Amino acid sequence: MPKNKHITEPDTFGFQVRIVRRGKESSRYFSHKLWGSKTKSLSAAITWRDQMLAVLKGSKTRFLKPPKNKTSTGVTGVSRTIKYDHRKDKNYLCYTVFWVCNGKSRNKTFQVGNIDKVTADDELHAFRTAKIFRICYEVSIDNDVPFYDDKFAGWKTTRLYDNPDLGAVE
Repeated sequence: MPKNKHITEPDTFGFQVRIVRRGKESSRYFSHKLWGSKTKSLSAAITWRDQMLAVLKGSKTRFLKPPKNKTSTGVTGVSRTIKYDHRKDKNYLCYTVFWVCNGKSRNKTFQVGNIDKVTADDELHAFRTAKIFRICYEVSIDNDVPFYDDKFAGWKTTRLYDNPDLGAVE
């Protein structure tokens, strides 16, 4: 992390620390006069920022109130749905992950298959993939790094949750 990330000097009188997580802002102003010098106010701003980032990183709250229709799996941001395709007159089982990218709501659907032909292994595979997708997203926002969903493109043939680089899913 760059030394002064989240810290600005909006005027010649002090430093401003501003951290926004999940739409909630935490900020504080550090006056040079109050802290005794520009160096001391910057040091106090850095200390406060680091403490706040540690507290915010430990927070398990991803949403203030999870939408009721998107929690059918017990995992925040992951839902299990059955979609009806009227053209083929078939029902398909899907797991959908919801996340935010550049301020816009996004979703990724992991379609298991025709509800009449889905095996328990296929469903578990799709659920575990959706869960690791959501975990990767949460880790990226907690660490202020961009989230890229392209590594999940071949999810049907690859068990991404077994990849030690992505982390284990229980």
